[in-house]
Amino acid sequence: SGNNFEIIIIDDGSPDGTQEIAEQLEKIYGSDKIVTREIISVLFSSGTAYIHGMKHATGNFIVIMDADLSHHVSLYFIKQKEGNFDIVSGTRYKGNGGVYGWDLKRKLISRGANFITQVLLRPGASDLTGSFRLYRKEVLQKLMEKCVSKGYVFQMEMIVRARQLGYTIGEVPISFVDRVYGESKLGGNEIVSFLKGLLTLFATT
Repeated sequence: SGNNFEIIIIDDGSPDGTQEIAEQLEKIYGSDKIVTREIISVLFSSGTAYIHGMKHATGNFIVIMDADLSHHVSLYFIKQKEGNFDIVSGTRYKGNGGVYGWDLKRKLISRGANFITQVLLRPGASDLTGSFRLYRKEVLQKLMEKCVSKGYVFQMEMIVRARQLGYTIGEVPISFVDRVYGESKLGGNEIVSFLKGLLTLFATT
């Protein structure tokens, strides 16, 4: 692509051996390209991982993605250059985007969460629960200062706060393929926390 890059892998207790694989990659490609860090968290908090990752990021743009390679990054840079966007977010629910490998329950949870969010918050983006996004580094830092949510509602708050602050958001349709190895940390506790966080956002934004 012609872009200089670094890959920062933050493991917050994933059950799929992420940390061990990351350390092997660091040995192969060198610590100047692969940076691995482990954090301990009792509850899932992507915001915590973002904070730790930004401490080591040196580039002008930061791409957030799951380490199971469910995503493809090249279209994000193309979209960013087209509109000079502050944020480029992947969407499973627009254009030719979609989800493959999820059971009906997981699809209903994701669709339901996005529908409720659209009704209550009017965020101006079609996919609020996905984590695959590109940010200008300074924009991500500013949003992290404003966001207070934990867990899966954190992704939603990032977009809502971005709209409030006047940042521009572009969307790229993505075909999300569920992970082959490992398992999701999404459970009943996370769903309850999501609903509580959504209501808090509705009351405060």
